[in-house]
Amino acid sequence: MVGCPRSGTTLLQSMLAAHPEILSFPETKFFWNLIPLYKERWRRKLKMVSQDFKPRLKKFFVEEINRGELLEKFSKFNVLRSQYTRQFIHILDELTVSEGKKIWLEKTPEHLLYIDYIEKNVPGVKFIHILRNGTDVVASLHEVTQKYPEPWGGDCWNLNLCIRRWIEAAEISRQHIHKSNHILVRYEDIVTNPQVELVKLCQFIGINFTDSILQDYRHASEKLTLQSVGRTVKKEIINSQSEKFQKLFNESEREYIIKKLSKVDLSWLING
Repeated sequence: MVGCPRSGTTLLQSMLAAHPEILSFPETKFFWNLIPLYKERWRRKLKMVSQDFKPRLKKFFVEEINRGELLEKFSKFNVLRSQYTRQFIHILDELTVSEGKKIWLEKTPEHLLYIDYIEKNVPGVKFIHILRNGTDVVASLHEVTQKYPEPWGGDCWNLNLCIRRWIEAAEISRQHIHKSNHILVRYEDIVTNPQVELVKLCQFIGINFTDSILQDYRHASEKLTLQSVGRTVKKEIINSQSEKFQKLFNESEREYIIKKLSKVDLSWLING
């Protein structure tokens, strides 16, 4: 599951994770951490993992899902990204079977940036894209990155970056949504008519819709969300246009944001 951060990915993940056949977990950020940044040019060229990958992988298994023993399934001789990817997917497959589930759902919004790599290295992968109103996302991103700067990468998040992230996410989704293994969901559709959207998603995934998705998603979210970084799921599904945009920004800022976002061509949402 991918999309711009603060687009409702956690809510949708919690709903699907409440399905008896689906296993999900906190954000792995696996591919985000796996692939070196451009400053690590030689590692990128040699298709090696990033310098920070191993400690972050350890943190996920030890601290996030409390399954540190699974790290032993990774070969100590791994150096290539493809090696780690194959073993990571194998571990997720094994976890799914051991939990009596049929499908695993990984949600890291930033994995939107690595769709091409994932499609080449994860057989049979399907992508769920989520898109939310741009002004709501910008307001939410701006608020959470100012409130929790450290887990969001420090003070690099200014207003222009929040705007740019939404624009980039929308454009990347546009480039892939015509493929049969990709589906796009509007956040606003989820909160206004969740059952209709979830039935579509279940058909796309290849499972039957069950009422437990809407009944148990709040419980499922407790295992998936991190309060410390501002990722939470409301107790009820509420359809409300965010008031944050009006509260957080003055008139000049609102006009600036709307001007930037209005340049984005979203006609593909209607024509697609």
